[in-house]
Amino acid sequence: MAAKIKKGDKVIVLAGKDKGRTGEVMKMITDTNRAIVSGVNMVKRHQRPTQYDPGGIKDMEASMHVSNLAVADPKTGKATRVGFKTLKDGKKVRFAKKSGEVLDV
Repeated sequence: MAAKIKKGDKVIVLAGKDKGRTGEVMKMITDTNRAIVSGVNMVKRHQRPTQYDPGGIKDMEASMHVSNLAVADPKTGKATRVGFKTLKDGKKVRFAKKSGEVLDV
């Protein structure tokens, strides 16, 4: 089945401590249906020093379940559902259900 949320999409958080915040999907973890979104769901991580990094307490993004995310509509910026349609040239693309705008470029 095709993915409704992909790397590079602008998404809005629907539930959790960061509800209402937006960010870009940096990484998708498909086997657990989770995504890492830039600037959202920040956690503190204690890093051991390495040869290249002095270590310490670092802020980083933790993964979120995709059910807590919605794609942002390209026209309005609000949350929208994603549908699939086939263009005249036979290419299958994702589109925003609210505005009908094509998400894949």
